[in-house]
Amino acid sequence: QVQLVESGGGSVQAGGSLKLSCAASAYTYRMAWFRQSPGKEREGVATIYPAAGSTAYAPSAKGRFTISRDNANNTVYLEMNNLEPDDTGMYYCAAVTRPVGSILLAAAYKYWGQGTQVTVSS
Repeated sequence: QVQLVESGGGSVQAGGSLKLSCAASAYTYRMAWFRQSPGKEREGVATIYPAAGSTAYAPSAKGRFTISRDNANNTVYLEMNNLEPDDTGMYYCAAVTRPVGSILLAAAYKYWGQGTQVTVSS
């Protein structure tokens, strides 16, 4: 069983930045960040394979968001720059302990954090 604890959400104005953190209680093979707005499906934002540091991003996140990891502390970060109102939502950390095929698909992930709210005002 893996427990995930997120932190770092908040409210910013458009163009601002936030950095989210996710601490895992045990080994994870892959970790990812998802977000969900009211009335919308949960969408993948970014994912990382900690052992190699390889990453993948949703088109909306490329160039603005950076996912990184601290393997010594089982922690993954999401640095978000140039935030837009459309980035508003609940951000969830997710993890798996074995390879998955669809790395930005919510259904592929077994472990989830409780979420942290990000609000971007115009």
